[in-house]
Amino acid sequence: MTRVAVIGLGGMGTPMAENIIRAGLPTVVWNRRPDPAKRLGAQGAEVATSPADAVRRADVVVTMVTDAGAVRSIAVDQGMLGALPDGAVWAQMSTIGVTETERLAGLVDAERPEVTLVDAPVAGSRGPAQQGKLVVLASGPQQARDRVAPVFDAVGQKTVWVGPVGAGSRLKLVNNLLLAFVAEGVAAAAAFGDALGLDRATVLGALHGSPLVSPWAAEKLERIGRDDFTTQYSLALALKDVDLALREVPAGRFPAAAALAAEWRQAVEQGLGGDDLTVMARALRADPGGGRP
Repeated sequence: MTRVAVIGLGGMGTPMAENIIRAGLPTVVWNRRPDPAKRLGAQGAEVATSPADAVRRADVVVTMVTDAGAVRSIAVDQGMLGALPDGAVWAQMSTIGVTETERLAGLVDAERPEVTLVDAPVAGSRGPAQQGKLVVLASGPQQARDRVAPVFDAVGQKTVWVGPVGAGSRLKLVNNLLLAFVAEGVAAAAAFGDALGLDRATVLGALHGSPLVSPWAAEKLERIGRDDFTTQYSLALALKDVDLALREVPAGRFPAAAALAAEWRQAVEQGLGGDDLTVMARALRADPGGGRP
């Protein structure tokens, strides 16, 4: 049976690990802050003392952390890459962009060629992660597919294989840019209705069931209607992902995306970065120059 190590137990890593455990796969976990790992220990996971300790006997290793710096710190500074068994598969599922993914692939090729890297970011936020309904955007060698299938099947409703390492990260940037515009669209529509003096419930009721509003967007509109900005996908993290996309193209190529990033950056600087990205509806309702809404 496939033995799995999950490194990084934040808002996405924890529910993914829970679903891997529920699938009956032997699971080892590690997190920088120990409490999430301890909670998973109570659900049947083995709790490791370090990233290197977590992966020593793993067949498949999942990393799900915040950014490229965290991935490199775990892999290099904390010894995970060196501790991987020969023949192990490293499923790098954090969103770190194309350039950093390619650098990581070069590092693995140079230092651990007997380890297989699979680039596999996911589409979906905390809710789908909890439900095991993520979409895995996987890229890597053909021979790794069967080996990671039990893990990807546990965390996702679908795995899309898109080519060699790096293709998954490219597709994730496409997905995230679309998500950003949809999120901005629902936030701006709700705030614009307020600016026009319309009753918010009437506006949201009219939009409900519209062919323009996807189920994901409808759920966001419902949360905006309740002023519920508890974090599923934080504004700061969403901004990071838009910035990753913009870094991969010439400056000025996608001006609307750049303008969206600038608007979101201002809201983060006003202290809204830890809220869900739907908090832009609140930010856009605020009076210009009024500081934190």
